[in-house]
Amino acid sequence: MDDLNLSKLEVTYLPLMEYGAAWELQKQAVQAIDAGTASERLILVQHPPTYTIGSQNHPEHLLLSGEQLKKQGIALFEIDRGGDITYHGPGQLVGYPLLKLGENGKVDLHGYLRRLESVIIAYLEGYGITGTRKQGYTGVWVGDEKICAIGVKFNKCKFRRGFVTSHGFAFNVSAGIGQSGFAGIIPCGIAEYGVTSLAECTGRSFSVETVASELLPYFLQQFPYEAVAGAVSSAE
Repeated sequence: MDDLNLSKLEVTYLPLMEYGAAWELQKQAVQAIDAGTASERLILVQHPPTYTIGSQNHPEHLLLSGEQLKKQGIALFEIDRGGDITYHGPGQLVGYPLLKLGENGKVDLHGYLRRLESVIIAYLEGYGITGTRKQGYTGVWVGDEKICAIGVKFNKCKFRRGFVTSHGFAFNVSAGIGQSGFAGIIPCGIAEYGVTSLAECTGRSFSVETVASELLPYFLQQFPYEAVAGAVSSAE
């Protein structure tokens, strides 16, 4: 396909943003994309330590009290994405694709989730890691350990047909992430399996910004857009 025919995708890397601010940024972007006043976006970001509880709403999967959360400096948000509880924190790359789906009247919501998984699976393959799907679960796994959680919202458009996506994926990059924030929850409500990271799977260390830059071409393979000049760029 000729690049001139591709829609533009604004890609931004945010080194660290408080979760509530990023959630508000997503909501504003969804409204602007729906109204046609902004381009579709991919926000790549790290968050301070945060637990988010999705629409499945199982607060019992949070193992810490309010006092313990405060002591450990972990924020808590009940949010509007699908899925159960998960952790976000430094050393994890969180991706928020804000994309239009179904303008032609056809939309495959499950297919969108599978394409997000395919981005991570293809990236891992580049490092010789076999990432897989696990039947009955959303996300990407290495063996019986989850390396990437996925939870999204499909926002029904007001000014056009279809939806604008929000929320997205959380890809564990740094070693030890499973022993930090994930230890205080039953991740995604799955007690029988653990979590892992890119660093633990390769025995190497990675900066999250480097992984964000490396991951972008794999994203564009699954979602053919023309990324804006500069691709992954920092923003305060």
